Amino acid sequence: MTIKLNDAGLRQARKLIKDSRIARDARDDWSEHAPDTEQENAYIDKHGYTEYGTWHLGEDSDKTPETKGRYSFPFGDFRRLHRCAVLAIESRAAQNNYDDIAKAAKSLLEELDKD
Repeated sequence: MTIKLNDAGLRQARKLIKDSRIARDARDDWSEHAPDTEQENAYIDKHGYTEYGTWHLGEDSDKTPETKGRYSFPFGDFRRLHRCAVLAIESRAAQNNYDDIAKAAKSLLEELDKD
């Protein structure tokens, strides 16, 4: 498994913050706020896998491009970036030695918490 920082996802996350399309939710809310399989599939059907990938900070280039398994570390619900998701990403990425993803999540949190 070769998960690297997904630059398209990082650009999308920064744009969502810039456009104030964010949810300032609590640390442990992501399990309730994350899209379910049905929502993911509907989004993919409408927008395709490339666009689906822009909602994730991780990408495994060894996985087939047209699969959900290629993308990891989701940060939003296809409408807004969720602070709780970014907190979860920072923690999980650091625990699993995905340093570039953990660093990107930390920078996103700094942008979110400026206000």
